[in-house]
Amino acid sequence: MPETTPPNTADAGLEVRTYFVRSRNVLLARADFADLYVDYYLHLSQQQMRFSPEVDAMFKRALGAFVLHCASRPWKEMIAWTINFQQPLVNLFLTGDNETGAVVGRAFEEDVKVLPENLFYADVVRDRQPKRRSTVTFEGSDPFAAVEKFYAQSEQRGTRYFQLGEEDFVMISEHPDCDLAWFRSLTTEQVRNLDQTETLALMERRIYRWHCGCNQSRMMEVLAPVMRQDPDGLFAGDAKVEIRCPRCGARHAITREALEAFVAGKPE
Repeated sequence: MPETTPPNTADAGLEVRTYFVRSRNVLLARADFADLYVDYYLHLSQQQMRFSPEVDAMFKRALGAFVLHCASRPWKEMIAWTINFQQPLVNLFLTGDNETGAVVGRAFEEDVKVLPENLFYADVVRDRQPKRRSTVTFEGSDPFAAVEKFYAQSEQRGTRYFQLGEEDFVMISEHPDCDLAWFRSLTTEQVRNLDQTETLALMERRIYRWHCGCNQSRMMEVLAPVMRQDPDGLFAGDAKVEIRCPRCGARHAITREALEAFVAGKPE
């Protein structure tokens, strides 16, 4: 199959390769996430953010699963996941734009709702169509298991994740006429040797990078409704207020003067 050269491969970033495994009828996506994790940790350091070791490990696995999922989806899709875990009590948020290759996310350890069970929310916007949302419940604290449950229930097909190295992940998902017995019995060692035991046809190379694009204007959009209702309560006598981006956690300092001007120039 001829190799596809997508629009975003000109940018430096994480390369994800997808393959079709002939005779088994599955799609394989894989990548070594070392470079993307470096960017993620640089972001945490710059924004003075720190998570518990358990939550940090969960977010890395969720980020890996998310990027491989994005790479298997159509180009004109924007995707967002919110994965709610009850033990530990944390929300993991991830979002990506397949046209630009930008992915970003964060963990929330504060103000997380206590619920009867874990919940997985998947939102998709394709080519400016209305947003579609899927919601599934799942058990345990492994992001891979949560995504596999989402595929089984919402996507109506099987997907399995494998960790081949510290930062090396593989996703294998069913296609029509999949060899289900082979698919369900796969082990990590078998996946590690698929290049030698199966015929893999390269489908695409896609590039993803850690990027949010948040700025002061977007943060003022978030603050504008509160500013209109209770400006004194928002600023509490200070000349500026600090807000963290809900997508990536970046800090933004907004002055009262700037927000007043922004609200004055925007109709309600």
